[in-house]
Amino acid sequence: MSISYIARRASQKEKVRILYRRALKDTLNWAVHRHLFYQDASDLRERFEANKHVEDIDTIDRMIADAEAHYNKFRHPDPYIVPWAPGGSKFTRNPTPPSGIEIVYNYGREDND
Repeated sequence: MSISYIARRASQKEKVRILYRRALKDTLNWAVHRHLFYQDASDLRERFEANKHVEDIDTIDRMIADAEAHYNKFRHPDPYIVPWAPGGSKFTRNPTPPSGIEIVYNYGREDND
């Protein structure tokens, strides 16, 4: 085995891993209840496991491209975003105050000097 073969296989494994994670997270967007998600996640895992035995590099590249196209075609149009994450409804709701403004957190316990 050549170094280029090993590097290409490592790249393919990484692409498949990333694609599986993205598809699994997107499955959670489509399934409202956990019991529905578990079945969909199991079906997704079976689809990935069915092609685990493929060894031809060009076939794997074609399968990855087809799977990415399929994923992009069926992505959720309005994915769930955790509220405090970037893009969430609470992200930067309370932005940091401008410089020069001091916030006092010890209300009523200030030193009386």
